[in-house]
Amino acid sequence: MATNNYPLPVFHFSVKWSDDDENINFSEVSGLNIETQVIEYRNGANQEYTTFKMPGIKKFPNITLKRGTTATDNGFYKWWNTANLNTIERRDVTITLLNEKHEAVVTWNVKNAFPTKVDFGGLKANGNEVLIETLELAHEGLSVVRK
Repeated sequence: MATNNYPLPVFHFSVKWSDDDENINFSEVSGLNIETQVIEYRNGANQEYTTFKMPGIKKFPNITLKRGTTATDNGFYKWWNTANLNTIERRDVTITLLNEKHEAVVTWNVKNAFPTKVDFGGLKANGNEVLIETLELAHEGLSVVRK
């Protein structure tokens, strides 16, 4: 049996953020990045005039989700409205890239996410495109699982 070594297409994915495992429909996901800050150090007695580098704290940029606005899907806004002074409901988010059989190939597990920004797009009197809303999530960690 031959293995499939083709690159994975990016158009078949799912996003889940609720305890009841509900799929939320999005047309685009970005910000699935992990960066490790570099710490440079040089001992004063070192005879070389260079520093050595070691890994430091990991940084996780915000994740951006885009979707067409619908009149009935209010789950995000209910989550957004949990913000009260310095508290908000935090949720784990699962973003999964699927193969042609709808099986998980790569899964990004996002830890303690919360909404930080909503952009409702723009309105045009002579436009005929879908209204796209952008949702931005801050989070405290991202792990990647490949099947």
